[in-house]
Amino acid sequence: MQATPAHRPPKTDHVHTPLPLETAFDFLNTLELEDGALVERLTSLDVAAAWLAEHGVIHDPRQVTVLARRQSGTDAALQRLVRTRTALRDVAHAVAHEERPLASAIEEVNRALAARERIELVASSDGVLMGHSHSGDAIDDVLARIAEPIVREIGNGHDRRFRICANDTCRWIFYDESRSGQRRWCDMATCGNRAKARRHRARQKEEPGLAESGPIRFVAPADRVDQPGTAS
Repeated sequence: MQATPAHRPPKTDHVHTPLPLETAFDFLNTLELEDGALVERLTSLDVAAAWLAEHGVIHDPRQVTVLARRQSGTDAALQRLVRTRTALRDVAHAVAHEERPLASAIEEVNRALAARERIELVASSDGVLMGHSHSGDAIDDVLARIAEPIVREIGNGHDRRFRICANDTCRWIFYDESRSGQRRWCDMATCGNRAKARRHRARQKEEPGLAESGPIRFVAPADRVDQPGTAS
C-alpha cells in the first residue's frame, strides 16, 4: 500500500484575508450625524491612515501617508478615500431604500474594485506557490478591500439587510443580522430606547390627561375586591 504523504503547510506568500463587512460599514460611518449635523471623522490623511491601521485595513499608517507625500500630496490622497466612501454610502443608501444608485457612484465603486489583489502562481525554489499582485498603489488596495465585502453582500442577495438607522439624529448605516431581518435601529440600547422615549413624550403631549393623572395602577374588578369581614 502506498504511504500517505506527510501533510505540508500551504505554499503561499501572504495574501490579505477578506475584510469583515462590519469594518467596511464602519468606514462608511466615518461621516456621521451628531447633534443634527454631519461630522467628518477623517479630518486629515494622518487621521484617516490611523483609522485604517486601527481597524486592520493596513498594517502601518505609513503605507498610506508616505506614499501620498511621494505622489500627489496628502490632500489629494484624502480626497480619494472620501470620494470612494461617498460612492459606497450612496450605494448603501440606495440599496437600503430599494432605489437605483447614481451611475457615478457605481462607476466609482467599480474603479475601486478594479484594484483589488490578483491571485497568481509564483515560481519557488522547490516548485510553485500561490502569490498575489496589485494593480494600483496602497490607497487603491485600501479602497478595493473596503468595497469588496459590501459588493459581495449585494451579489449574494443579502442587500435587503442593509439598513439606515431609523433614529433621525443618527442615520447610521448598518447590516441587519437579526433573525427576523426587521431591525430598525443600529443599537436598541441607544437609538431604539431614544425613539421609544420620544414617542412616549409625543403621546403625552397629544393626550395631556395621561401626564396629569399620575402613575397608572391596576385595580381589581369590583367582584374581586375583598370586602370587610370576608376571608382573604
